[in-house]
Amino acid sequence: MKHREPECQYIVYVCPVGELNRQLELYFAQSRELFGANKAHRYMPHCTLTGFFCDLPSSIGFYLDALERAYQEAKSSLSLDVTIKRLVFSKTWHGLELQADGIKQAIANFAGYERSPTRQESLRLKDWLHLSLAYGFDDRYGSKLQQLAQKTIDLQSNVGWELRFYQKYPDWTWNCLKSWSL
Repeated sequence: MKHREPECQYIVYVCPVGELNRQLELYFAQSRELFGANKAHRYMPHCTLTGFFCDLPSSIGFYLDALERAYQEAKSSLSLDVTIKRLVFSKTWHGLELQADGIKQAIANFAGYERSPTRQESLRLKDWLHLSLAYGFDDRYGSKLQQLAQKTIDLQSNVGWELRFYQKYPDWTWNCLKSWSL
């Protein structure tokens, strides 16, 4: 009997770098310390471009090649800017709403180019681009989390963005397999 390698979970993100990311990481550390962990603490600051998908580790090259092709094409023909539209505080979710039409097109192209023969599910592309600050938090802390975000995060701060391909392990640790500067 042939041994089959175990499937792993993968995902494509756009992640901030620079001063804004430093502020976001400070917010995450302080919010965890002051108000306990919420579901956003499982992740690094990011904007999700695909849902999680499972495949064999031997398939990674298919994804990296498709992302590289989509990135190179987009870089020469599309704006890969990420614009922060606004900071949102609802009863159940706090975060940044983002706009990045060129990146959405590049990820749609990636999904068209990618041809892993071992993935069982379709890639799920995300339409609502956002960066979560807090969700699944205790209702008692909603206004305090909002105040902390407003005090800690300056939306006018210097920020760059990177397209990243991650592997997520069952213990919620992460491995960035490749990144591209936008």
